[in-house]
Amino acid sequence: MYFFLSNLSFVDASYTSVTVPKLMDIFITGNIRVSFTGCFVQLYFFASMACTEILLLTAMAYDRYVAICKPLYYMLVMRKMNCVLLVTGSWICGYGNSLFVTIFASYLSFCGPKHINQLFCDIKVLTKISCGDTKEFQTMIYIEALIMGLCPFLLILMSYSKIVANILTIHSTGKRQKAFSTCTAHLSVLFMFYGTLLCMYMSPPSENSEDLDQIFAVLYLAVTPTINPLIYSLRNKDIKMAIKKTMIWIPSS
Repeated sequence: MYFFLSNLSFVDASYTSVTVPKLMDIFITGNIRVSFTGCFVQLYFFASMACTEILLLTAMAYDRYVAICKPLYYMLVMRKMNCVLLVTGSWICGYGNSLFVTIFASYLSFCGPKHINQLFCDIKVLTKISCGDTKEFQTMIYIEALIMGLCPFLLILMSYSKIVANILTIHSTGKRQKAFSTCTAHLSVLFMFYGTLLCMYMSPPSENSEDLDQIFAVLYLAVTPTINPLIYSLRNKDIKMAIKKTMIWIPSS
């Protein structure tokens, strides 16, 4: 669990670092310009981190499934090498998929307005300012959403449907609550991450859609990555004990 959490924390810190520094530069200096190359570099790394986080959350759902539904096989199934392979595969797929999307996006034509009404360079806004035919690109985006968004989400739902079915068969109320408590942190992160992404990319267009996109962008750019460590920390007994010992040690020192 700590191995997966360390990678998830690194991803959260990384994709925040891809976007927030430029935003701070805009707010401090007022320089709202970004180069064509810089825009696509930002797009590449942000998409890489987002895809990697989706796959990591899926791997963590499988980890919880094995821990609760197959506890006697947990040490065998989730041994160190298998965990390394799951995490490595998530990073490779995330970066490889992002490279494909970014190269595809670089062939769009930008001959009209170049003002982006968004906090960072995003696929959705690049499609809006493109002056060429974007049907093929939009089709590719829908396929990407299906493969990298819906399929992992369905795997997570399958894992948790089996987890819930297994927990409901436990007769002891205390054991049932303990089993549910091991999943609440992961479920909270899933709801926040997927909720903001769905609202951002799957919501129908409206008069206020661009303003809403910026609000949702702030949620998954800064709020969600900041809250993730707090959720896992506050649900973890070891971290709670470490905080208590630190609070006791500080006054005495």
